[in-house]
Amino acid sequence: MVVVAVSIAELQIPAARSLKEKRKVVRGLIDRIHHRFKVSIVESDFHDLHQRAEIAIAVVHGSDRQLDRLLQEIQSMIDRVPEARLLSWQSESFEAMS
Repeated sequence: MVVVAVSIAELQIPAARSLKEKRKVVRGLIDRIHHRFKVSIVESDFHDLHQRAEIAIAVVHGSDRQLDRLLQEIQSMIDRVPEARLLSWQSESFEAMS
């Protein structure tokens, strides 16, 4: 069985006073998540707002339980970033045909 999940995290970066400051926080977070978990991750929305960001994460895994645990770890990591506040987290997974 192959399980595919897509998660969307909406963030607020309250101290960002410019797009450059926002991108520094978002890029650092994306790099840390990608490096640690080896998932596909991208800034997906709010590109022109300096205090909001949306990141999308895509994961393919062989175990539904392991996938859920991985996504919980990623969400927890985002929650611990002091420069950003997690406003919402949406996740959807489905079994893919192998």
